[in-house]
Amino acid sequence: MKAFDYAKPSADDEAIRAGKRAGARFIAGGTLLVDLLRLDVERPDLVVDLNGLPHADLELSADTLRIGALVRNSDLAEHAEVLASFPALSQALLSGASPQIRNMATVGGNLLQRTRCSYFRDIAVEACNKRKPGSGCAALSGYSRMHAVLGVSDQCIAANPSDMCVALLALDALVHTRGPNGDRALPLADFHTLPGTRPERESVLEAGEIVTHITIPKTALAKRSAYVKVRDRASFAFALASAAVGLEIEGKLIRQARVALGGVGSKPWRCPEVEQALIGKPVEAESFSAAAALAMGGAKTTTDNAFKVELARRVIVRALAVAGAGA
Repeated sequence: MKAFDYAKPSADDEAIRAGKRAGARFIAGGTLLVDLLRLDVERPDLVVDLNGLPHADLELSADTLRIGALVRNSDLAEHAEVLASFPALSQALLSGASPQIRNMATVGGNLLQRTRCSYFRDIAVEACNKRKPGSGCAALSGYSRMHAVLGVSDQCIAANPSDMCVALLALDALVHTRGPNGDRALPLADFHTLPGTRPERESVLEAGEIVTHITIPKTALAKRSAYVKVRDRASFAFALASAAVGLEIEGKLIRQARVALGGVGSKPWRCPEVEQALIGKPVEAESFSAAAALAMGGAKTTTDNAFKVELARRVIVRALAVAGAGA
């Protein structure tokens, strides 16, 4: 591990100034950055500790859930109001990592979670455009079972690993930031970037910009939501495919729907074609299957990960069945 300087600001402006320095990295829970420091993947000159900032609030108003960026994953997942009004978010968080890691990991850190691509995490592998721009992508000709099939490019096929972000995408979350150019409120769908020709850039955050909080509208759709994850083992494993869905039901018909996928995209992946196909349809297995069949258009697969196309469709059907139960 390379030696680095350390700073712990107590105000946003201080953190932003420190974060603008070349070679600076932010840290909160440390569950990812410390791992990458040990692997020598991250080699910062300065680590800026955000835990002194006032962003650990969790508040529910009549129509909005506000989640501070420093709220711990376990606190959010177990919060009574989150369990009652945003079940997909709680389920997604509880499906990730282990209790010990969830006790440390923060919402802001999860939002910016980096890929678990084994080639990215192994500095002995030269070809990784995400770690070393212009060097190539070892996964394109290597073992790629865990890699993305949506939003990929000929520069990178790494998958976004976050469970929480898939739920936030389905729940119409806004990401609130503060940076050198002021405050911004960004739809979660616009926060992460596709690899394109610059896979080293993973979000729209500017140098020094910090996440302050996330807001989610409190709706009937959020209350009837669910998260389903398929993985190789029952715990502490990343998704092969996952789905977060929300349904607003009137009578026996679907009035509104939200569907997002994880484990299959280079970023959390919204499925508007599936959502549109569900509107006006009865809450039944046939409706779910017909709509899910429209997902995964444009998927670019390898021999190792082609199974994800059908798996993702089945996960959508299962998540819709869970969300629609009892309607």
